[in-house]
Amino acid sequence: MTDSRPPKILPAYAVEGAQTPRPDELGVVHFIGIGGAGMSGIARIMQAMGMQISGSDAKESAAVLELRLRGVRCEVGHDAAHLGDADTVVVSSAIRPSNPELAEATKRGLRIIPRAVALASVMSDKRPVAVAGTHGKTSTTSMLVVAAQACGADPSYAIGGELNESGSNAHLGAGDIFVAEADESDGSFLLFSPYAGIVTNVEADHLDNYGDLAAVLRAFDAFIDTIDAAGFVVLCRDDERAYALAERAASRGLAVWTYGQHAESDLQLSAIDVVGTRTTYRARVDGVEHAVDLGAPGAHMALNSAAALLAGIRLGLPAGELIDGLARYAGVHRRMEYVGTASGVRVFDDYAHHPTELAAQLKAARSVAGDGRLIACFQPHLYSRTQAFSTEFGAALGLADDVIVMDVFAAREDPVPGVSGALVAAAVPPGRGTVRFEPSWVQTAEAVAALAHEGDLVMTLGAGDVTMLGQEILAAIESRSS
Repeated sequence: MTDSRPPKILPAYAVEGAQTPRPDELGVVHFIGIGGAGMSGIARIMQAMGMQISGSDAKESAAVLELRLRGVRCEVGHDAAHLGDADTVVVSSAIRPSNPELAEATKRGLRIIPRAVALASVMSDKRPVAVAGTHGKTSTTSMLVVAAQACGADPSYAIGGELNESGSNAHLGAGDIFVAEADESDGSFLLFSPYAGIVTNVEADHLDNYGDLAAVLRAFDAFIDTIDAAGFVVLCRDDERAYALAERAASRGLAVWTYGQHAESDLQLSAIDVVGTRTTYRARVDGVEHAVDLGAPGAHMALNSAAALLAGIRLGLPAGELIDGLARYAGVHRRMEYVGTASGVRVFDDYAHHPTELAAQLKAARSVAGDGRLIACFQPHLYSRTQAFSTEFGAALGLADDVIVMDVFAAREDPVPGVSGALVAAAVPPGRGTVRFEPSWVQTAEAVAALAHEGDLVMTLGAGDVTMLGQEILAAIESRSS
């Protein structure tokens, strides 16, 4: 019987005490799943380093096309022949053991490494800053990069989304700083050995891998242990579980710096104000109070920017220039991203796929909507997550005026009997406007358009292909109005 389950990246590929290979030890590198956000970024960096690389993916994508334009051989579909003369094969957690390229690499005895080890390899000559946390990793990583660039630094970076300023998710910089988003979903963030770490928050998520919150907490404890003793960690003082990591860090003699609205934070935020698509606040750090004007809406975005600001200061960058960079921050692809306007209806798209993220983005969207109605179109991601958090998803969606819930985007999972988007729709509190479960993809855009009127704001939300609906919703609104 063929094993159709995704591989567990840890501990299958991670051996305690194993050394991360240097880039010059990897030889010719082949990426299985090269079109993924993290994989394509590492591939781009390796190519910039002069390494010979190739890759394959299940389908064409903008990332695949962009790599081809750079001269990288990228195949669509998976076949053992695609390995070519590879010495090392990089796999993402979505690649199944039955994948013919992975099976062939195993048969040949090639070095097989997870994405995190490949990333650790390209960071080995830099001063890595690993940004971890259940929520806010991509935004915090991006803000630190943009703020550092405003100081004249040229940091390398690998982000799980594309910076709107550059249109890129990765860059090999000339400076010694390397800012990387550290993904905890499969435990692979434990394979880094960063100079500094940031933990934005810690919640129960990815329970298909961890099982329960206690295992998640143990993983973050272990992450603290991977940070260089000569470096530092930045923790959110307002998040109880993130701040609890301070004791672990202190026991190792690691420098701990905190941020938040809590009075004892090393960087204290106050007077947070969200107006339209911008957020302002006061930040007091090292005895000096600064005015911060951030190009992103939401109190959660203020906290993310504070983490970036504090980390930048502790890296030796000037606070004033870091703050100037935050003011110019233009966001990340699929993070409260403006899609367009039709007949006075604005459409935004966001990657939110956990109840806390969903609530934070809907609160931010409410400030952008002004007097208009807020319409949420949500696509749950993963059957396991939907089953575990359907009640919490429903409560978060109660922040919208009208709600359309799509069916589950399965990603790497097989269907679970009785689990669908209907569970989430049923959990939305009564007393709202329209709440509808729409299992048909082709009917969703029309269903949203029927609810939207001039002055309203539509948010498409989820980690799946719901992002493709924004333009369809705009077209349906235009068609209805003509």
